[in-house]
Amino acid sequence: MSLHLQNIAHTVSGVPYISDVDLALEPGSFNVLLGRTLAGKTTLMRLMAGLEPPTKGRILMDGKDVTGVSVRHRNVSMVYQQFINYPSLTVFDNIASPLKLAKHPQREIEKRVGEIAEMLHIEHLLARYPQELSGGQQQRTAMGRALVKDADVILFDEPLVNLDYKLREELRDELRDLFKVRNCIAVYATTEPNEALALGGNTAILHEGRLLQYGPTDQIYREPNGILSAEMFSEPPINIVPGRLTDNDITFDNDTHFACDDALRQLPPGDYRFGVRASHLSLTPQAADDLELQVTVDVAEISGSETFLHVRHPHFPLVLHLAGIHELRVDQPINIYFPTHKLFVFDQQGGTVHTPLLQKEGVAHG
Repeated sequence: MSLHLQNIAHTVSGVPYISDVDLALEPGSFNVLLGRTLAGKTTLMRLMAGLEPPTKGRILMDGKDVTGVSVRHRNVSMVYQQFINYPSLTVFDNIASPLKLAKHPQREIEKRVGEIAEMLHIEHLLARYPQELSGGQQQRTAMGRALVKDADVILFDEPLVNLDYKLREELRDELRDLFKVRNCIAVYATTEPNEALALGGNTAILHEGRLLQYGPTDQIYREPNGILSAEMFSEPPINIVPGRLTDNDITFDNDTHFACDDALRQLPPGDYRFGVRASHLSLTPQAADDLELQVTVDVAEISGSETFLHVRHPHFPLVLHLAGIHELRVDQPINIYFPTHKLFVFDQQGGTVHTPLLQKEGVAHG
């Protein structure tokens, strides 16, 4: 089962929620919708499900036009942020409810519910009621109800956002493994770049109802097609520094110059916007061509075993994503190291003109 949104637009009371999105999802694919709050992720999912018709464009399933077909007549399941379970039904009956509604034989219902419950590690909870479950168990129950239907398309609208970090990580790993053995299309919405990296598959970056980029997650992370995609796919957002490229070097402020590498020498001289990920800046030199910059500390945000260090240069601010705890005082002068071989280069309109050749990195380096 393939799913193709052909130039979809959706307007509510004259306000555009989705603008000319063209997106083709292949059978058996795992797809992440990545975007900030109000980017249009939920609206796009509702259009995929048939909960709302698009204002413009067509929706094709396996080449068949289903634009006007309601959700009742599409083989689609959806899991929401909230734990939507029937409080008066046991876990078994919650999971079984779509099969009972479709009047499947009892023996088949028991078999499929048992398989899904075992897959989600809740087989020992089938006789309990939702109020007797933890948050993670309730969300597993809701997922079980969506998965038992054996739908062609399963939509996950930020399903883990209300769970603690450990549970989110555990369920995310289970989802990723689960869809390796299913042939349906999975669509998973999130605001978090690191979650998209952890899930893998393909990623569609949305911004204000527009599709910025779609493709293999790993590729989009390393080859964003513009500043907006690079910012969306970095946590914290990628640092952007204005500068000038000459035949031989780059300058940010007419005082700080450094030599171009061979790749950058291929670009025409002129004014550009240079991007560097927060995780690539450091407090000690990591390579021979690292540029030393004198900066002043604005704030050091300590988050568990990481530090987000906000600093200011006389001509631009920067954010560093550092492993470990770094207790630095406000207004403290320090030196940081800028990796000149890891620069993304964008033109004045925000389009990408150069991406560095980066080695494969872990999720923590988003």
